[in-house]
Amino acid sequence: MLDFLWNLGSFIIALGILITAHEYGHFWVARRCGVKVERFSIGFGKAIWRKVGADGTEYVVAMIPLGGYVKMLDERVDDVPEALKSQAFNRKSVWQRIAIVGAGPMANFIFAIFALYIMYLIGVPSLKPVIETTQPNTPAAVIEVKQPQQVIAVGDQAVRNWEEVTYALVGHIGDDNIDITLAPLSGLMGQERTYRLDTRQWQFDPEKQSPITSLGLGIYRPEVSPTLAFVSEDGAAYAAGLRVGDILVAIDGQRYSQWDGFVEQIKAAAGKTVKIIVQRDGKPLQLAVTPKSRTGENGQIEGVIGVAPTQAPWPEEMRLQLEYGLGESFVVAADKTWQLVSVSIKMIGKLFTGDVSVKNLSGPISIAQGAGSSATYGLVYFLGFLALISVNLGIINLLPLPVLDGGHLLYYFIEVITGRPVPEKVQEIGFRFGAAMLLMLMSIALFNDFSRL
Repeated sequence: MLDFLWNLGSFIIALGILITAHEYGHFWVARRCGVKVERFSIGFGKAIWRKVGADGTEYVVAMIPLGGYVKMLDERVDDVPEALKSQAFNRKSVWQRIAIVGAGPMANFIFAIFALYIMYLIGVPSLKPVIETTQPNTPAAVIEVKQPQQVIAVGDQAVRNWEEVTYALVGHIGDDNIDITLAPLSGLMGQERTYRLDTRQWQFDPEKQSPITSLGLGIYRPEVSPTLAFVSEDGAAYAAGLRVGDILVAIDGQRYSQWDGFVEQIKAAAGKTVKIIVQRDGKPLQLAVTPKSRTGENGQIEGVIGVAPTQAPWPEEMRLQLEYGLGESFVVAADKTWQLVSVSIKMIGKLFTGDVSVKNLSGPISIAQGAGSSATYGLVYFLGFLALISVNLGIINLLPLPVLDGGHLLYYFIEVITGRPVPEKVQEIGFRFGAAMLLMLMSIALFNDFSRL
């Protein structure tokens, strides 16, 4: 219940910030173009707060936080007194109308730069993308790793941490190959090597795995000891008597040798009782544990007991602090925003070509979970989440569907070319089609959200 409330609260805050930025873009440019704004509303439905400003605009916060709007004086909607007709939206030039409508998505891109700018000023603790193995029978099997290697580029895009590697790989979904450049951790010039991975048979399901592991790249992890650092009070291990500090000795008569092997044995024992021997206070102790069942990444039922081992600290040379000065932070934030825009546009294109399944569309439930998760990790990660969603909100609003900003822009550009407005009857048909398309996409996204629960 607490998780639900945390996710809901984080979602409302995130959505409120992003909607405010989007609608303020419309509002600000409309005022600069001489359009009278009657209402600036964050949310729909019954108002929970309202105030009329000195400019005559009614500012509203409404009950349903799933959108917002800027109500402008418009003769096509209401009767406008003769004295105010010059301030009506429909009386403005086509280029002014284009500027007003396009300002909403543009504000989302500007906000993303701002959020990332603050994030990089604060500093982002990160890890260098280092691999230590590759998996056989995967695209990455062509890479021979004799010692830990750092991924420094994916295609022609330089990468500094695993997040950037992930975004770069996602942008290549559907391509026949991916170039990955590696270098020793020493960073000596001239020792870089680029490998071309054949990805024609690359099977990647974003719901169940990361693009990194699905390619077969084995992420470097510090040494793991058999001492338990975490035992979930809701897990099967705690119920059976395992506690933090216990040292794993054996499972079903086999001595403990490595953590991965232990995990595989637990996964294979879903619903079956296993005997685990641990050392506690210098004495051996045998406990009977029945792993709970869950659906794994491959769709199969696997066992889980709710424990985690003690992990050695990350080597200092693999740690990375993405922190910049006042000027450089802006450059890095703008570049990062452009990367997010590029990846998002590519993903939308791949949805239409079939390279990415519509099953990967996410709706408000997934966004709420993402908001809650990022907020849990702290302000820096929440800012990164806001930037990502803001970019996606801006791009979605630019899609040429008549109910979205992009649809209105399409009509106005047709007006620029033809010299006359698109007939209202044609616009009405377009709005109905756009509403149907948007409803269909939202239904798919919501269905995907519920299927992931």
